[in-house]
Amino acid sequence: MTRISVVIPVYKCSHSIVALTTRLKEAISCLTHDFEIIYINDASPENDWEIIVFLAKKDARIKGVNLSRNFGQHYAITAGLATSLGDWVVVMDGDLQDRPEEIVHLYNKAQQGFDIVFAQRIARKDKFLKRLSSAVFYQVLGYLTDTPQNASVANFGIYSRNAVNAVLSMHDDVRFLPTMLHWVGFNKTMLPVQHEKRTQGKSSYSLKKLLQLAFDNLIAFSNKPLRLVVKFGFFIVLLSVLFAMYFLFKYLNGEVSVLGYSSVIISIWFLAGIIIMTLGIVGIYIGKIYEKLKGRPCYIVKNKINI
Repeated sequence: MTRISVVIPVYKCSHSIVALTTRLKEAISCLTHDFEIIYINDASPENDWEIIVFLAKKDARIKGVNLSRNFGQHYAITAGLATSLGDWVVVMDGDLQDRPEEIVHLYNKAQQGFDIVFAQRIARKDKFLKRLSSAVFYQVLGYLTDTPQNASVANFGIYSRNAVNAVLSMHDDVRFLPTMLHWVGFNKTMLPVQHEKRTQGKSSYSLKKLLQLAFDNLIAFSNKPLRLVVKFGFFIVLLSVLFAMYFLFKYLNGEVSVLGYSSVIISIWFLAGIIIMTLGIVGIYIGKIYEKLKGRPCYIVKNKINI
């Protein structure tokens, strides 16, 4: 019998965990009775963990992982993937915007020969600014990391054990599930699903956090900034040569007697800025290497239940 694992990172989801669990049981029972629901509490300030423990004591198929502090959504997902035992693993959010009933459709689609089936939110029910910031985030991330990105696709989807093991074999300090799933390959597709409105609370991803996430992924998954800086350097050199030829031509024609002080100062400041920016980008990559050499775990488990 096929075993299905559902991995759900939770943070301020105390209002939805009970309802989500009930709907998950009903939905997955249509496919198999051999399943596990794994909640990963990312140090929520609400009583998320207490609710998870209460549910787990009533049903051994409900499991909980309590992280020692807030590591972030994708690190919590990694903890859940490492805990899961299913032949197929579903990853979804815990705020009920991802509908449990769609799991049946995702699973049936995967049986057509796909290892990775992303849930594509055709009509997102988020606010305009949230949709706009996500669209900008994915466009910039896709360009700078040279990987396909789609604002309508997030973590929600179903993934084969081979795909999950491949993601877990990546020891990157920066974790971002969609990009990692694209990187590992395998047969993948997208399935349109319904997306629900957020009933309570608000997204923990502010514009600042999205920008930080994009920056971390850019450094982790691509060296394109370095290549762009090299291209920009060649452009500056070419521009400088043309600039010098222009003033040489004017000087030979007697149009310039003394070169201007302003142009010299502007050139110095401009080139100094380019050098500092280049050193900064290189320094960031070196800093990431330093962080990697520390060998710190990307998450720490405080305690578990039913595992």
